[in-house]
Amino acid sequence: MSDTKKIIAPDLTQRPPRSPRSRIGGYALLPRMLDKGRATINSKNGEYHFDCPLDQHILNFAGIDAKALLEELKTDKGDGEILEWIQTNSKTKRSPWEIKQWSDYQENRGPDSDAETLQFFAEYVAKLTKTREDIRTWADVLELDDHVTFGGKA
Repeated sequence: MSDTKKIIAPDLTQRPPRSPRSRIGGYALLPRMLDKGRATINSKNGEYHFDCPLDQHILNFAGIDAKALLEELKTDKGDGEILEWIQTNSKTKRSPWEIKQWSDYQENRGPDSDAETLQFFAEYVAKLTKTREDIRTWADVLELDDHVTFGGKA
């Protein structure tokens, strides 16, 4: 039996993490990453992975180490307290306008224009839907994947 304290966390085997468009302190991607981190601590992350390439975008921009953040999440702090911790411990102090500009970009970021990434994106969308032509960004495809994974129809 593990001596790890159970924290309040979403069960990502039952529902998806928050949308990549959700924001805390202006940071897009952050709420989703926190959900995955907390679920990982409780072994309830399902198919979701903390510190994945998507999480690396927010970790790098915010100047935070994934392992240090996971240790902080183990203290069962809420989103506001974690935001304060990020602002205090960030290696890259960001101004509100930088955070907004970066977050807006992340919400609207599509696949890079290299052939390999475009093919991966097209195949990913095709696994989820054969009829939707409005899926253009990574946020679009992640939200659709979350929806379909938990029983929704594309």
